[in-house]
Amino acid sequence: MSEPSRIANLASRALIAVGGADWRGFLQGLLTQDVETLAPGEARFAALLTPQGRLLHDLFLVGRQDGCWLDCQASARAALLQRLTIYRLRAKVSLELGEAPVFAAWGAPPAGDGWTGDPRLAALGWRGYGLAAAPDTDEADYELHRLAVGAPGPADWGEDATYPLEADFDLLNGVDFRKGCFVGQETTSRMKRRGSIKSRMLPITFDGPAPPAGAEILAGTLRAGQVLSGAEGRAMALVRLDRIEGAALTVGGRACRVETPDWMAA
Repeated sequence: MSEPSRIANLASRALIAVGGADWRGFLQGLLTQDVETLAPGEARFAALLTPQGRLLHDLFLVGRQDGCWLDCQASARAALLQRLTIYRLRAKVSLELGEAPVFAAWGAPPAGDGWTGDPRLAALGWRGYGLAAAPDTDEADYELHRLAVGAPGPADWGEDATYPLEADFDLLNGVDFRKGCFVGQETTSRMKRRGSIKSRMLPITFDGPAPPAGAEILAGTLRAGQVLSGAEGRAMALVRLDRIEGAALTVGGRACRVETPDWMAA
């Protein structure tokens, strides 16, 4: 029997409506994702980086007939809007708060029109914007689903602390390396080109409750990473790739194991 459809209202997400004659060119020069070819109804995963190439805001670009929505963290929407306003200069771009709710669905395909596949991974399900959806579970349940899939999320980024390739944006369709310049592009492209990604976010498994965020993962006496978000028996962690292969890992005195998700192995 197939898994039933689950729907959650993502209260942690909010929208910014972008429009105006120059909206595509404006965002094209800022974000890690190609905006020029974004079609109405399509969603793409992206980020706005610092000039030094660190992750500042994670985004979903959602194409509309007259512009797009930026699906961002609700707690960071005001800061993102302020930064976009600074970048706007004389561009003919409108930036407005969007009030439509954001939904996530997973399991069986949700009923009704207007859902779009999660652009990161098919296993993460679908996203919906402004729909008359009827949630049957909550965002905490969705976070457990995200952890089960092994995809990092906003709870794992930190603030201006992580490079997007460490957060697997290159493996989750969050960076278009063919699109040309964007803020932070030089550092991001250099890391990809040189293969100098020393750490990545990966799920770890263990017995019992999740260690606190920031707890050290040890390979013997060597620091091999740190815990990010987590739940019973499973957490996301930022791990040193050169220290986990074949190592006996511990966190808080408990044995743990790094798990490579199927989508990453592929």
